[in-house]
Amino acid sequence: MPNQDGETGRTWNYEGYCLEPNNFVTAFVHLYRAEVTRVNLWRNRLDTTTNWAVVTTGAALTFSFSSPSNPHFVMLLVLLLILTFMLIEARRYSYYALWHYRAQLLETDFFAAMVAPPYSPAEGWGEALGHALRNPTFITPRWRAAAVRYRRNYVWLVSLVLLSWFLKLSIHPVQAISLREVVDRAAVAAWVSGPWVVGIVAGVYVGLLLLIALMYLIPEHFDGDPKAYKGRVRGITAEEAQMAIVITNQKEQVAARLMQELKRGVTALAGTGMYTGERHDVLLCASTAAQEHQLRTIVEQVDPRAFVIMTGARDIHGRGFAPSEPPT
Repeated sequence: MPNQDGETGRTWNYEGYCLEPNNFVTAFVHLYRAEVTRVNLWRNRLDTTTNWAVVTTGAALTFSFSSPSNPHFVMLLVLLLILTFMLIEARRYSYYALWHYRAQLLETDFFAAMVAPPYSPAEGWGEALGHALRNPTFITPRWRAAAVRYRRNYVWLVSLVLLSWFLKLSIHPVQAISLREVVDRAAVAAWVSGPWVVGIVAGVYVGLLLLIALMYLIPEHFDGDPKAYKGRVRGITAEEAQMAIVITNQKEQVAARLMQELKRGVTALAGTGMYTGERHDVLLCASTAAQEHQLRTIVEQVDPRAFVIMTGARDIHGRGFAPSEPPT
């Protein structure tokens, strides 16, 4: 079928080099393989950090309960180490989310479009993938990544360590007879008293629970569930939005092809050339930088005498661009 150059059999070209349709598909297949490899790499790194935390917890429990004389604050050091592992894993999860997003874009709108009607990518898919490739940025904030990993894995490890710490204080060196005695035993030498230690530990635990609550209160597109990608196509940024002004005498034909091939709306205005006094039609079409070449080619094919002006658009709201309502 004809492409953006109006020719058959050529999908893409760069400085005289032409990429055939079969090579275009091959290139996307290799891109998908690379993205899946990245996803698997970072997914395995998530498991590695979790394994560190599990092994550290097991070793600390064995050491703490092996002798009544072993200090209880070893469990607190292990808690600090587990939280450090969680922060490392949150960073890895941010990378995992980015590669997963790009692989999911290829799956849902490139491969799925081959086998299911209407056999075409969703509107804005190319811009979303192109932006993710040119400007790779984390789509999951670090605090949310930490909340996700804590909810899924570390909440159980932290709870186990704290329960074991409380049990250690209760039975070593001898069984405590009151809660007050347990709290007093939590003192770290002569530096920090027991109530202060218990208060700090309780504050940390409550803060982690509040982090999970904040994650549910603030919605996020990606939380590891592939279904979260349904219908997710990024709005066009201000750097990519353009306004095309086409002065032509064949507005019907030009507008029809722009709407059909670019999937963009067109608005027609009446204009008059002040030098010649001739009446012309003025078409306004909001597009993206990636569609500029195709737009110019369409106009030139329909009306070689048309006048095309491409100008940057500071802000565009509406379908296919940024949403009309403010983000929540």
